[in-house]
Amino acid sequence: MPITSAEQEQIDLANTSGKQPVVFVHGLWLLASSWDRWRALFEERGYATVAPGWPDDPATVAEGRAHPEVFAGKSVGGITDHVAEVIDGLRAKPVVIGHSFGGLITQKLAGLGLARASVAIDPGPFRGVLPLPLSSLKAASAVLANPANYRRQVMLSPAQFRYAFTNAVPQAEADALYAEFPVPGSGMPLFQAAFANANPRSETRVDTRNPARGPLLVISGEHDHTVPWAIANASYKLQKRNPGVTEITEIRGRGHSLVIDGGWRDVAGTALDFLARQGIQPAG
Repeated sequence: MPITSAEQEQIDLANTSGKQPVVFVHGLWLLASSWDRWRALFEERGYATVAPGWPDDPATVAEGRAHPEVFAGKSVGGITDHVAEVIDGLRAKPVVIGHSFGGLITQKLAGLGLARASVAIDPGPFRGVLPLPLSSLKAASAVLANPANYRRQVMLSPAQFRYAFTNAVPQAEADALYAEFPVPGSGMPLFQAAFANANPRSETRVDTRNPARGPLLVISGEHDHTVPWAIANASYKLQKRNPGVTEITEIRGRGHSLVIDGGWRDVAGTALDFLARQGIQPAG
């Protein structure tokens, strides 16, 4: 999928700024606009930011809900290739920050040596991650319950979004987040993750040992149903084999919506503190 004009504009601005670029990768059921507040904060701190979409993503939530068919058939490999193409357009190696399946893709990109440092927030499981908690199965059942959803798109109902994303926030906030953020999601990545350990060539494979991976932080939300601690910690343990810095931290009282709900600044601050500890400064 070609780079969009909006993505190219962000790349050009990052290149001309001379600042350290940060690439944000969104997850399933969200759009690149879900990172808007993060981008504003990181730019205030002196970074240049880029937030690519997944291939064929619409520009707005309203457009995505009006045309759900555009979300069908997006694969982990295709999304990774698209973000890698965006990174290839940058003059400086970026920090990569991703949430959920974006966190899985962040680790794939880091394993390819494309990230100066990376932060994987409640990351989807890659091949070799074995825990499969019941809460994860329930959160994914909206898609996995019907094999035909592999090539379809699925929109979460308010109740499904409440369980999978917003279980740790008050109901009124959950309702407001549902009105603002979710779009239909491709079924393919969930099936790819669910059957990854039975497929040696799974697109969810991550090179955890590449010495060019760079520092990595895994962030886990304490009350996340979709990617609970067992999955995040298993990812961390596999990543610890890398010679680079590998850290994990748990954000207390938070669910899978931790990058978009009212506590997002705490999560963003944790990522910024990690970059500072690695000596990664805004000016590069």
